[in-house]
Amino acid sequence: MGLFTKEAESVEIVTRINPMIVRTSNVAKELLQASINYKVPVHSLDFHLLGTETFTKAAVEGAAEDWVELTPEQIADLKEDMYLNPKFELKQVYEIEIFSITEPNPLDSIDMSIGGNTSLCKIYLTIKAGSVAQYYPTFSDDFIYAINKKKLRANVMIGLFDSIMLPNLAELLAKIHVEGIYRFAAQERYLIAQAYEPIETVNDKLILHYETKRQNMDEHGRVDYAKRGYLMSAVKDELLMEYIKPRKGENGRNCRGEFILPKEPIVKFEPTFNTGEKITVIDTPTSIEYRAASGGYVTLEGGTYDIHSEVEVSEISFKTTGSIDTQLDADVCINVKEKDSMKDAIGQGMEVTVNAINIEGNVGPNAKVTAKKATVDGQVHQSAIIRADELSINILKGTAYGKEVHITRLEHGTVEADRVTVSQATGGKIRAREIVIEILGSHVKMSASRLIEVKKIQGGENQFMIDPMVSESDADIHEHSDQIAQITNSIRSIKKELEGYEQTWKENTPVMDDLKRKLAHYKAEGIKMPSAFVQKYQQHLQFKEKLEALRNELKSKEDQYAWLTEKHTALQAEIFDARIINHDRWHNHNEIVFKLINPQMEVFYIPSENSEEKILGLYEDENGEFSIKVLAQ
Repeated sequence: MGLFTKEAESVEIVTRINPMIVRTSNVAKELLQASINYKVPVHSLDFHLLGTETFTKAAVEGAAEDWVELTPEQIADLKEDMYLNPKFELKQVYEIEIFSITEPNPLDSIDMSIGGNTSLCKIYLTIKAGSVAQYYPTFSDDFIYAINKKKLRANVMIGLFDSIMLPNLAELLAKIHVEGIYRFAAQERYLIAQAYEPIETVNDKLILHYETKRQNMDEHGRVDYAKRGYLMSAVKDELLMEYIKPRKGENGRNCRGEFILPKEPIVKFEPTFNTGEKITVIDTPTSIEYRAASGGYVTLEGGTYDIHSEVEVSEISFKTTGSIDTQLDADVCINVKEKDSMKDAIGQGMEVTVNAINIEGNVGPNAKVTAKKATVDGQVHQSAIIRADELSINILKGTAYGKEVHITRLEHGTVEADRVTVSQATGGKIRAREIVIEILGSHVKMSASRLIEVKKIQGGENQFMIDPMVSESDADIHEHSDQIAQITNSIRSIKKELEGYEQTWKENTPVMDDLKRKLAHYKAEGIKMPSAFVQKYQQHLQFKEKLEALRNELKSKEDQYAWLTEKHTALQAEIFDARIINHDRWHNHNEIVFKLINPQMEVFYIPSENSEEKILGLYEDENGEFSIKVLAQ
């Protein structure tokens, strides 16, 4: 480009080159060389493809040393095994005419580019959103020609690996042909060439799957040093470790005709360890699997991996083990030996999840223990929480959840379980299906759905409550009640609307019967039906559909109501079988409460001082009045 100035005028002169014909194996390189030689921008140059020649050194017998041109028939006959032969070489030579661009191309409104995957075994055409294709008689040929030119600029061969191009573009070309002007609302991508993807070489690898359980990050992504993965648990047949065997990949060839030879595999992780009898070794063609033959935790001692089920520690604390998180289904039992009443066997803030745990000492502040079976010989701190299906605690000041729970001494703690037995209770809350207390002190709130039984009373200010919904949370109860209320309102509204429809249907039945007779007569006589009659009959059918829909909706709501209230009804019936049993005389102030579901009310009773009212239950008289009766002295 030259810039010449005369007086106050500036004139821009664009330098053009004379068309030139060259033979080349690299079109992009020739265009760049021409732009350098003639000092013109490379983007101002274009080319015509005049011819393509494909050569090989191994395509025909006896041509191993010299390049031999392949005919179109020979190209079509090339098979996969030839392409994947490392001695088979390919090259293309193109005859092109290079010229300067002097006028716009009708395809300039289509912003398209060529790209490929990493190996260049797949080549894609990408058309950007906003592009516009305008059809004309030779559009399809020009479009394919433009794509081939872009492939040549990218040094991608043509006519060898692109048999899928036309089928993949057929739908697009058809849409452009039909619409005339086709706008690309979004980016579109098409596979236009596909060669032979190599299979990558696999280096050997040793994967310690059990180590992935060692999660020591908190919810903010910071390292939680209290969770150091002291034990790595496993269930039967779980994959613990896996050795990936090295495998050399398979040959490939990309869309530039380049042969791709796979690398030799790197071997540096071959197993040097041994395994115990609790680990099963499975040798497969691609890997060696090490699976747990039984549940437990993974150990590595003296270069041998194995599975153990029982472990003994002096304490579980931040200083020694950190929190321990194993699978509940893994057959792991932890014995914590610290017995000193002035120390914590489970330290402050520690979290333990394990199948079974025996704690000979105390559970400290803010500690959490979750197990299927747990025993605590010491005390559970008031801020600690322990959960287990089978749970035995010496002194409970904190919170315990389970199925079968036994507590030697309850000291203002909280228990929720299916069945709770307490040797001595001095303050606290108990919620269960059945509650049995040997010695009852003062200020204990007991809620049970079936039975509260006390052997001896030493205190007062206790509350005995029979609550059929004791196993339900307050949130569940409120949600259940809200659902019943909503469905009741819906039933009331639907019934009101349905009554109006039923009345209208009843009033219009004679008229509609007469209309149907008339329409049947017209049809039988072949007389055209009056449009007013037809319209009225169609309105009748629509009315009928709405009526049936309301009837179905009402039935559905009534079924929902019945299902929701069925549980309440069953629980309400059970309350009459629930009992409060006191084997001792009643002492001090104690309150008896039976909590009804429907109607929602509480029935109270205060046993008399020193009375021998042994068994108490709920009674309903013939007037529907509820009271608590003494069933046995």
